[in-house]
Amino acid sequence: MQRRTVLRRSGASLFALPALGSRSIDAASGTAASSGSLETADSGYEPLGQVAIEGAAEAVVGDDGEIVYLATTTGFAIVDVSDPGDPELLFQEDSIAVDGDPLLEVLDVKVDGDRLVVPGPANRTSASGRLFHGFCCYDVSEPAEPALVGQPYETGFHIHNCYLDGETLYVVANDPAENPLVVYDVGAEIEEIGRWSLLEREPDWGDVYWLARYLHDVYVHDDIAYLAHWNAGTYLLDVADPSEPEYLSHVAETSLEEQLAVDDGSETQQGLPGNDHYSAVDETGDLLAVGREAWATGGDEPDGPGGIDLYDVSEPEAPVERGSIAAPEAVDESYGAGLWTTAHNFELRDGRLYASWYRGGVSIHDVTDPDEPEAVASWRDPHEAGFWTARVAEPGETFVASSTPAIPNSPTEGALYTFPIEAGEQVDPPSLTDPDAFDLEPERRTEDDEDAGEETAQSEPTAETSQEDDETEDDDSRLGFTAGAVGVASGAVALEVLRRRNRQ
Repeated sequence: MQRRTVLRRSGASLFALPALGSRSIDAASGTAASSGSLETADSGYEPLGQVAIEGAAEAVVGDDGEIVYLATTTGFAIVDVSDPGDPELLFQEDSIAVDGDPLLEVLDVKVDGDRLVVPGPANRTSASGRLFHGFCCYDVSEPAEPALVGQPYETGFHIHNCYLDGETLYVVANDPAENPLVVYDVGAEIEEIGRWSLLEREPDWGDVYWLARYLHDVYVHDDIAYLAHWNAGTYLLDVADPSEPEYLSHVAETSLEEQLAVDDGSETQQGLPGNDHYSAVDETGDLLAVGREAWATGGDEPDGPGGIDLYDVSEPEAPVERGSIAAPEAVDESYGAGLWTTAHNFELRDGRLYASWYRGGVSIHDVTDPDEPEAVASWRDPHEAGFWTARVAEPGETFVASSTPAIPNSPTEGALYTFPIEAGEQVDPPSLTDPDAFDLEPERRTEDDEDAGEETAQSEPTAETSQEDDETEDDDSRLGFTAGAVGVASGAVALEVLRRRNRQ
């Protein structure tokens, strides 16, 4: 369904954050090591530049490597990184309305050529009657002046993530009944052209708690779609004909039988094994990486922040498991502590894996031998930066990483950072394991969580909820979700942004 949209420019202006000193992140596996194909930093490894972006979440890079597009929770921003030492905010829109209904919880954007897609909300909400659920397409041939293309398209369901491949848009769709991939043609007229459901292929997954089989993200390369299906694993689909996706194979850390045996499926959401959060391949399509967003839960091993696993998918029908990259350790690795070091979004390019680890920072790993990934460079500043993603801007020269301000119980700020692609070690990186370096009192965490829920509930549109909605909200509150946002961890992240804005 197409609807009319109204954009009100925020009038945000560019401003630079204070100059950075030698702050840090270890590479997930420890000490950074030099790689023969990369230059080594003369001094300590550190960012080239940064620019503040309120509400920053996902970031993607345009085809020319000079323009970065960011989701900002209530809209989107566009940044020029042609001078990586002085990134420039070209445009920021923080108020999008469609027929009077706001588009909120924008955690993802995707770009291909001159087309930008802005979807939302990222999570299921009881306020569905007062929020626009769908996506808007923009012409970004003039990045400083994006223009709406056609009318916004109403899907009727929340969109946690999507992927744009030319004029074909792949969207994750989730509710307690099913978790399909939905495919749209976003050319001259937007229309649904295909869909694929895990439950049609393996119906017994319908008996598993819906968030444990959540379709969290989708990545497409050379007519193969990679679906991160949380505890169901990562599924590979042939989408040469996007109207009829066909199953090729999948990889998984846990099985359907194990998930069916879990008494309370919600308990499987935060802890390992499983938690296929983001999956992507390199430019050859031969190497697949699967990131696992997880925290310590006090349960059985493995119990801690999720890392990144590598697979040989040169034969897509027969993936082979290779090596892994562990997440940085922290003094408190629980969800509620806010000291998150789990894997988040990343990019594989030219034998390197560029990864983000929230407050654990960013890292570069050499994965030319995927059985033994080698740490090349890393940087963190857990007191200011919580990285959402890492993306290559200019191959061999620079990559960018977005920091989110919205990790609950943390002081991180929204920004886009630029980094050199070179080997090196950060000088005197801040400790993640020193308990005296962080305020981690359990009483403070509990009070802040309660405040976050109260303030978000007041700030969001209100709507009468059905008994089913109420039960769903109560169920998901055990996972750390707040104020009716039903989804994976990023739901609480997005609501933290709204909470902070309401305090200003």
